[in-house]
Amino acid sequence: MAHQAQQHMINELVTKTVEAMEATVDQELEKLDKMDDDDLDAIRERRIKQMQKMQAQKQEYKNLGHGTYQTITNEKEFFELSKKSDRMVCLFYIDTSMRCKLVDKHFETLCQKHYETRFIRLNAEKAPFLTERLKIRVMPTILLVKDTVVCDRIVGFDELGGTDNFPTSLLEWRIAQQKIINYSGDLTRPPVEEVKDKKTVTVQRNLRVVEHSSDSELDD
Repeated sequence: MAHQAQQHMINELVTKTVEAMEATVDQELEKLDKMDDDDLDAIRERRIKQMQKMQAQKQEYKNLGHGTYQTITNEKEFFELSKKSDRMVCLFYIDTSMRCKLVDKHFETLCQKHYETRFIRLNAEKAPFLTERLKIRVMPTILLVKDTVVCDRIVGFDELGGTDNFPTSLLEWRIAQQKIINYSGDLTRPPVEEVKDKKTVTVQRNLRVVEHSSDSELDD
């Protein structure tokens, strides 16, 4: 009996939800029916202006170097670019880290999808001041910069499933937590429950191979 009563409540809830959705659709259809040519022209004009504004904004971003994944060569460039772009993602890397090269592949995709944000990379060994000031020790380290301030960082792959085999969508979701990129998905839940086929890799610590480690480190 209890199960039947519970099922009855569920059925009622589903029915009410469907009815509410149908009522909303009916209201929108009614609004459309009442629109005349002037109303439709106004909607079309607003849409055109919106698209023109978006295109102009995209061109402005492109002029700043957005849409590309750039390697910068020194700390001065880092500070200059952070002043030009209000949102920036920077990978601190070393040439011998395979995991840094994996991040490169993801960023090459994300930079073209998110024109609103600047994506760059900087060799940590050529940026001693920043690595010391920001206490960057593990490679890869991803800095998330907003209005010239480092607001968050992603260190290694622990937050990405602890594996090399994470999808670009997971890294995208993690970066979006601080609104560094425009994200239309659900920020409360990652886009994947878990990453399958986890792999262990051999990485390097100060150019020397170290077994059983997932990320590279710099000496103090």
